[in-house]
Amino acid sequence: MNSEEFLEAVRKENETALSRLGSSKSLYAATNGEMDADEVFHAAADSEHAAARTFEGWADDEDDSDASELFAGIADVENDHYDRVSGKVDDHEPNETPALHEYLRGLDDTTARLGGFVGRTLASEKSKKQMTGFFTGQADPTTAQLFRDLKGDLDDQLDDTLALLGERCDSDEDWETAKEAAEGAITAAYEEYTDSLESMGVNPKPVC
Repeated sequence: MNSEEFLEAVRKENETALSRLGSSKSLYAATNGEMDADEVFHAAADSEHAAARTFEGWADDEDDSDASELFAGIADVENDHYDRVSGKVDDHEPNETPALHEYLRGLDDTTARLGGFVGRTLASEKSKKQMTGFFTGQADPTTAQLFRDLKGDLDDQLDDTLALLGERCDSDEDWETAKEAAEGAITAAYEEYTDSLESMGVNPKPVC
């Protein structure tokens, strides 16, 4: 397996969860049903804050120097994202750590962390797309472009992570470790999404 095949496999095997995370219901779940601009900004700020803390922790703890450097760079970008998004709300106070980041913080193996990051990024791309669409619908092209730019940074992070993952995976077992971690990250995000919707009496599955 190579990094391209790995990414394709993760997307294919988690197609249903990623599809639902990319639906309009995901933003409804993230804002606890309060679909207004302030709540969307709060949800985005919570996510960026958690990401920055997760990847700072990885960078400090990582024995692999290349991985440590990668995670430190990602943390810097996430801190910038947090500053840009939290600046849209008054005195942002982070809520509880999202389930996705609770899962990621439990990973202590370099290969698993790289795989988990891939899963996190695939899930986060979906939320960034929904936020872009929300502000487009609000006739706020400037803010829509902000979230479009944040998604662009995710694309760059994904490319860099896949490149390093390709260098670190020497066996099928390594790729499986990475894939399990990626799927674990997506599952954590998806389960939180379904729990949030169900707590509000909303069916998380699409109505056909």
